[in-house]
Amino acid sequence: MELSRERGAYGMAGKKQFDVDIALDAAMVRFWRAGYADTSLDDLSMATGLNRSSLYSSFGDKDSLYLRCLDRYAVRYGDQYEQALSLGASGEPLRAIQAFFEVTLHRIADPDVPDGCLVAQTAMSAPVLSPAIAARAIEAVGLQRRRLRTALNTAELAEGDAENYATHIVAVNQSLAVMSRVGASRKQLRTIVDISMSALSHALRSRT
Repeated sequence: MELSRERGAYGMAGKKQFDVDIALDAAMVRFWRAGYADTSLDDLSMATGLNRSSLYSSFGDKDSLYLRCLDRYAVRYGDQYEQALSLGASGEPLRAIQAFFEVTLHRIADPDVPDGCLVAQTAMSAPVLSPAIAARAIEAVGLQRRRLRTALNTAELAEGDAENYATHIVAVNQSLAVMSRVGASRKQLRTIVDISMSALSHALRSRT
């Protein structure tokens, strides 16, 4: 994920040559791995190949860069979650929720990215982050809950149940990220998902 150093970021005429998307990916992974507080500007400079001046001119201050990275993360995995949950629109809510969890398990198993979830990590640190960053994390979690609720609405649940189940599934999904950060095995994470899906399947059968 690391880019070449600053000498490769500009051409002889001084024109920016670096790839913004690659730089954002590198910064995102650095924040994701170490967290906001433990990521310094020097760390970001090393990860992106840009000096401090270039970081500021391209992305603004550390908070602004973190917000860009958080948005990038939310869009990348949010699109995958939305595609998975589209199965709910065809009347298959259980398959949709299973596919939703598979996105998380696949991300956790990806050797090219850190364990855990940048949104969950941000949410847990919200009290010590800027209001703008905390609000963005809350917004991302809320969007995930709304997507899940929409998928569950096709199950013809009693009023309010879709929201309650969506909230529960979000909680389980975030717990997968936390458990992966503390060394839970793939088998253990899969067991968490399997138990959650079994309970949800039973609940849906008994309420429809």
